[in-house]
Amino acid sequence: MPLSPFHLAIPVHDLGAARAFYGSVFGCPEGRSSADWVDFDLFGHQLVAHLDRSRRPPVQTTNDVDGHDVPVPHFGVVLSWDAWHALAARLQQAGQRFVIEPGIRFQGQVGEQATFFLYDPSGNALEFKAFQDPSQLFAR
Repeated sequence: MPLSPFHLAIPVHDLGAARAFYGSVFGCPEGRSSADWVDFDLFGHQLVAHLDRSRRPPVQTTNDVDGHDVPVPHFGVVLSWDAWHALAARLQQAGQRFVIEPGIRFQGQVGEQATFFLYDPSGNALEFKAFQDPSQLFAR
């Protein structure tokens, strides 16, 4: 069964910063927008940045996963192996700061994956990952 695109709405404190981060840094095409929100095509998924004027700091907790403090909550996309490496290189060349640097997690185990974590300008945590063997996505 082909995957359906997901829709995710996130709070941001500055639409201009969101446009620069998701549009320029990540290269996500912009869709519809208003004075209070912007749609982005995040690798075929609909990400909507909604202006949150409250300036509440995001909840930032972590869980230990394979020796790393993984931000919770977080969201992201599972990319192809080549697309993940291209994105990681693009972000590194742009000087992007990572919470967890690009690398391989669970090396030599079921579910081995390339992954990295970062925060957007509003403190939303993102993870991008790839499996050299995509059938391992839900492997136990």
